[in-house]
Amino acid sequence: MSIAADAKAQLIKDYATGTTDTGSPEVQVAILSTRIAALTEHFKTHVKDNHSRRGLLKLVAQRRKLLDYLKRRDETRYQSLIGRLGLRR
Repeated sequence: MSIAADAKAQLIKDYATGTTDTGSPEVQVAILSTRIAALTEHFKTHVKDNHSRRGLLKLVAQRRKLLDYLKRRDETRYQSLIGRLGLRR
């Protein structure tokens, strides 16, 4: 499931590290987290939707890779991001 363009623009504005930043790990993780949350809600009513479940697992793996990268590169940015997003780690 995708997110609306205005919601995505708001996420980019909130998590960007600079004025023209759209691809930093923080922004990517925030967008992925929003998509994961939407899919999680979808599965509450569509329990047997295994095709979308595969997509969810891919999104979770991609987010995990980005978080691992960020943790390797800059521990403080990683800690602040998971605190802002409310992720368990």
